[in-house]
Formats: sequence, C-alpha cells, structure tokens
Amino acid sequence: QLQLVESGGGLVQPGGSLRLSCAASGSTLEYHAIGWFRQAPGKEREGVSCISRSGGITYYADSVKGRFTISRDNAKNTVYLQMNSLKPEETAVYYCAADVSCSSRYYDENRYDYWGQGTQVTVSS
Repeated sequence: QLQLVESGGGLVQPGGSLRLSCAASGSTLEYHAIGWFRQAPGKEREGVSCISRSGGITYYADSVKGRFTISRDNAKNTVYLQMNSLKPEETAVYYCAADVSCSSRYYDENRYDYWGQGTQVTVSS
C-alpha cells in the first residue's frame, strides 16, 4: 500500500522560500498523480497544485501561480513543491496526496486515495 511522507516544512520569513518533498514508499510513485493541499488554522483544506504521473501536466491554484512550482523525480519516488515569495497567510499544514490522474479538478479531496501526515509551514517575521 502506498505511503506518503512530507518533509521540508519550517519557519520562513515573508518573501522567503521553502521546498517541500513528498516521498513515497510501499508502491512506485510513477503510478500516481500527486496533489498538494494546505490547511490553515480555522480554515478548510484547499488544493494547491497537482502533477501527472509523467510530470507533463500540472495545475496550480490561482493564488500560487508564478510563485510555486511542482515537480517530480520518479527515480527517487519523490514529488517536490518549490514555494517562493511566501506570504504570512500561507502559514498552514501542507499535505501531499495520491490520485490516478491530475486534472482541472485537482482541488477535489475526494479524488485522492492516499494522504501524507502533513508538514507545517510557518511564514512569519
């Protein structure tokens, strides 16, 4: 069974950068599209981005376009989320999740079968 583990979270100043990783075990990651979600305190979880199995298709939330980049290295069984120009309101727990495909409905949590435990990102001065 696929297991996902996020890492790379931490404390960063506004305008700073972080790169999150989503490492897979128990199954080959290349069989799965991967989405990133985040949940801020007191708010619902929201979709941030997704990437197809080959990496050729990606989607981003409008709020992160031009600042976040999703990528994958199937040889390392890992998906990355490079986050630049971070804002305080992006403080949240970030989760990765596995789906069959990456589509324009990447934000629908019900599509995803496997979830990681999340990694905390705090943007503060």
